[in-house]
Amino acid sequence: MKLKVNREKTCVADASKIKYLGFGFYYRKGAARIAVHQKSKDKLWNKLRKLLSKSAGDVSNVELRQRLERVVRGWVNYFRIADMKSFLSKTDQWMRRKIRARYWKQWKKVKTKYKALRKLGLREELAIKYANSRKGYWRIAKSHVLDMTLTVDFLRRIGYTFFSDYYSRVIGH
Repeated sequence: MKLKVNREKTCVADASKIKYLGFGFYYRKGAARIAVHQKSKDKLWNKLRKLLSKSAGDVSNVELRQRLERVVRGWVNYFRIADMKSFLSKTDQWMRRKIRARYWKQWKKVKTKYKALRKLGLREELAIKYANSRKGYWRIAKSHVLDMTLTVDFLRRIGYTFFSDYYSRVIGH
């Protein structure tokens, strides 16, 4: 075929030391397996961090859901042959917390927080207590109250797509 080999990029090495098109490799029970390389994971987290930042206030929630869905679909479709279930689960947990923090910041005022929490079914005394909380966005996003109100099912119903859900549909599990 008379192809030129790039001597800087080409090497013969152990499978666990190689990165190829964003994939890494590891051994399990004597066989080489495919994984997502750490650099690819880091790039994904940086992209999500930028998309989900609280300061990205110019993006509506509808637009955010659409952008996230494109990232989720594209990333899972590209890397679907890799073993990545636990990574996707961890990423989903982090994403949900970022989304909850974003909503908390959007609600801004105590009155708005109270109304939103009540609308989501929280008891009055808890809604008053948490609406008046002085905890930071990131800390409150992990609270039991936002876990009970902005649930995973609720976030799915309003249109958020998560990696684990899409991965399960794509690979048929």
